[in-house]
Amino acid sequence: MSSQNNIFTSDFTPAPYWWDASEPETQLDPLPSAVEILIVGSGYAGLNAAIELARNGRQVAVLDADRLGSGASTRTGGMISSGQKLVVGGAIKGISPELFKNMIADSIASFAFIQELVREENLDADLYIGGRYFGGHTPTQMKRLYEMGDILNRVTGVTVHKINRDSQSEVIGSHFYHGGILVDEYGGIHPGKYHRSLRNLAKHYGVQLFSHARVNSIEESANGKRVLTERGTVNAEKVLITTNGYTGRQATPNIARRIVPVKSYQIATEPLPADLIEYLIPKKRMITDSRRDLIYTRPSPDGTRLLFGSRPGILQVDDRSAAVKIRQRMLDIWPELADYRISHAWSGNVGMTADKTAHVGKMDNGDYAVGCNGNGVALMSWLGYRLAQKILAIEKQPLSFDRADFQTIPLYNGNPWFLPFASGWYRFRDAVDKRLG
Repeated sequence: MSSQNNIFTSDFTPAPYWWDASEPETQLDPLPSAVEILIVGSGYAGLNAAIELARNGRQVAVLDADRLGSGASTRTGGMISSGQKLVVGGAIKGISPELFKNMIADSIASFAFIQELVREENLDADLYIGGRYFGGHTPTQMKRLYEMGDILNRVTGVTVHKINRDSQSEVIGSHFYHGGILVDEYGGIHPGKYHRSLRNLAKHYGVQLFSHARVNSIEESANGKRVLTERGTVNAEKVLITTNGYTGRQATPNIARRIVPVKSYQIATEPLPADLIEYLIPKKRMITDSRRDLIYTRPSPDGTRLLFGSRPGILQVDDRSAAVKIRQRMLDIWPELADYRISHAWSGNVGMTADKTAHVGKMDNGDYAVGCNGNGVALMSWLGYRLAQKILAIEKQPLSFDRADFQTIPLYNGNPWFLPFASGWYRFRDAVDKRLG
């Protein structure tokens, strides 16, 4: 294909592939003047909190600044795990052994929670537990990757298979990696369908959902909180803030100083031959690698396309331009895809924190749950549910992520000016590693 325009299908859309099956929802009914509990943010945390609160008899309303489900919850890769991110992402550093042990327990519980929720509520979510492969980018990284696999097994109890390069074809149809580790307790979900199912479940329990109601301020009032939005004012006894990577600096300035919105980009291929998909990723597993500037990829739940996520470079660009560069990273792994075109390209904000862990607490006149750190589908669902239990005073035990030490980031006021430098540094170190082997 000689022209960059030729890499796109005729019906290419700069929107999430997930929206083909389930678009975000517009709900423009007038806002209530008062409600018992108001939730700001309609992602997985907000909806799971709303469901648990309403199930226990509370009057709940959920507001979103845009369409319901248009944020990161339906822009994610849809991968779910049981605590591996805390080990792989480096959150183990600087945390006491006891706290880390409890965080791992909560993360494992989140993996069980989302599976039980989908099964018990019969949610249409395309849940699939098939494992995830972590590919070694260089030969010298293999020892560290195997050691990480041992840690994952010991700390989280997952089943880890050490894969050498000669047997790698059983896991991935590519010679790009030098071996890796396969974790069985890992899976995927259809983010759009899961979100739609949560909305429907929330409505079933009487939750009121409202779109296009950006919150401008949350103020203390005589009877609780006064929430000023672009569509009017709502009085509430309590406010829950579950905005994660879309946390607003105006309404919640203190939380915004503690969470960094990092843009992650993805593409989807046009439909591929079934035998090609099976060759590229046998058994529909999730795939990532050992790079600092890593990639993440998976087949679509229906097994027809390849979805591929990455950052296109050190600077933010529009989704179509990003697709060109991300596609090249995909072709580095699978040259076989050179003749297939891109049908979707999209991006979304991942909520990152200084210590690489999620946080629950009180700030900006509300109770909050934020900080998915790239591991939000199961974890944020669990944190929303547990935040609701805290409000209801029915917690069986304290939540490990509910703690006071939510660090600010030096010289940061909600505008992530430093991300190009961090991204460039990651890519430079990856290049050095590749050169040294």
